[in-house]
Formats: sequence, structure tokens, C-alpha cells
Amino acid sequence: MLVDDHRLFRSGVRAELGDAVDVVGEAETVADAVVLIKATAPDVVLLDVHMPDGGGRAVLAGVGSDVPQTRFLALSVSDAAEDVIGVIRAGARGYVTKSISGAELADAVRRVAGGDAVFSPRLAGFVLDAFSGATAAEVDDAVDLLTAREREVLRLIARGYTYREVASELFIAGKTVETHVSSVLRKLQLSNRRELARWATDRKLV
Repeated sequence: MLVDDHRLFRSGVRAELGDAVDVVGEAETVADAVVLIKATAPDVVLLDVHMPDGGGRAVLAGVGSDVPQTRFLALSVSDAAEDVIGVIRAGARGYVTKSISGAELADAVRRVAGGDAVFSPRLAGFVLDAFSGATAAEVDDAVDLLTAREREVLRLIARGYTYREVASELFIAGKTVETHVSSVLRKLQLSNRRELARWATDRKLV
């Protein structure tokens, strides 16, 4: 099952997966996802981490232990340590980023269905650190001031994405990106994108 609030993205995932796996359903809200997962008990749920009504952790909490045979694989634009660790602690079996290829995603789905834990290469270290008791990343208290969407915009801007590229990556309008950047700069008391990039890099959020 595909759980993501962007219909265009879900269509792209279906196209990329092709006949490699059977897609039994789609949901774009937490409430719909919980109902559909309980009704169909799919082998694997491809789960977006950030959605307007709560995202992946809310879905996992809503499903609880009602469908123990279903495994969850997070598929997100975010590769931040706190997102990876949060959704794994909530019960996901793996976490891959949206830069993954169709063939790699199909393989990840099959492996998770078979009981493996699957992570994009650079994300595995976050999980190992977290569950060994080490600190996965130095996350400043100020990060808690930002919304999930603002953190996504922050990371992309800090990596050098233009506003247009951020808009395309996150399926939002350019004006919305500008609004988020202004809000991030204000909350973090920064003056410009260069300071923002340095701030994010120092805290290992990029």
C-alpha cells in the first residue's frame, strides 16, 4: 500500500514499481491510511514520514498491533537523523529516501516483506547509533521551533537548492517556499541563506 499526501508522487511510485509488486491500495491522509491498512492487511506499507495531518508516526500509532503481519517501510524526502530514528522507534521496519530508483525500491519492498530491515546507506548509521545509546546528531533546541515542512525546506536550501528546485522536490509553490524560508530565518534569528546553510551544517542537519 502507498501512503503519501501527493497523488502525483503516488502515481510515480506505481509507475516505477511496475509489475514488480502488487499495489493493493493508496491513501493520502492518516485516517484513511489507518482504515485501509486494517481492512486489507498489506504485506508492506510504503509510508511517507511527513504529511499535513501527522505523517508516518501517526499512521503507525493508529494501526498499533492490529495487523502484526504488515511491515512498514518509510519513503521520505527527509534524511534527517531525528526523522529516521523517530519513525523506526514508532515501528517502521526500514527507511529509504525518495532519491531511490524504482528497481531499488522494489527490492527494498521485497526485503522488508521477507523480514529484513532496509535503510538507505547513509541512514543505517543513525539507527545503529540511536539504538546503541549514542547521540545520532547534535540537534539544537531551536530545531523544535520549526515545523516538519520548515525542516524539509531548511535542509534543501542548506544543500544549495534554489527556491524553484525546493518547490519541485516538495510539490509546493515557489511562494510557499519563500514563506517557509522567511519563517525559518525569523525563528532561528538568521539573516540570509548563507547563515542558514552554516547553521544547518554545524548541527549535522544537512
